[in-house]
Amino acid sequence: MTDQSGPRKPKFRFEPLDKSKHDRAAFSCEHEALNRYLKEQAGQEIKKRVAAVFVLTPDGRTIAGYYTLSQHSVDAGELPAEIAKRLRVPRYEKLPATLLGRLARSKEFRGSGAGELLLMDALKRALDHSRNIASLAVVVDAKDEKAGAFYKAYGFIDLPDHPNRLFISMQTIEQLFFAQEL
Repeated sequence: MTDQSGPRKPKFRFEPLDKSKHDRAAFSCEHEALNRYLKEQAGQEIKKRVAAVFVLTPDGRTIAGYYTLSQHSVDAGELPAEIAKRLRVPRYEKLPATLLGRLARSKEFRGSGAGELLLMDALKRALDHSRNIASLAVVVDAKDEKAGAFYKAYGFIDLPDHPNRLFISMQTIEQLFFAQEL
């Protein structure tokens, strides 16, 4: 008897990048800079505590995608006035944020939903950590228009003074996860 349910989607899990376990050499996405980062720079950034790197894997070795998180700050004046007012932002010069520095999905896993899984895990992890280490928002620099559209579909908005820089407030992230639980 054959399985009539169609192609099976792989079961994924998230893990911190482990250079001795995860096959970084086989990873390939649409942006060479993101491939190079994973293969040549990620390990050093982990060691220096500059970035936390998380991989999405179906088997503990293959990397379906990865993302990085770091502490960041946003100049208070960069936030659009209506957003600052809605968030009741204190009048500080710098505001704490989390930087989603890189997010990449392997070409091999195109169409598997891996991109959304990566983003949702990054946002959830940032939200969870913001309860212990303050962070007002997640900030990302979109590589191109396609990436920008991807982030905007999940509620990110432009920071007007910085081309391709977007952010999403922790308040919005919390609402996003609350809505998923209903």
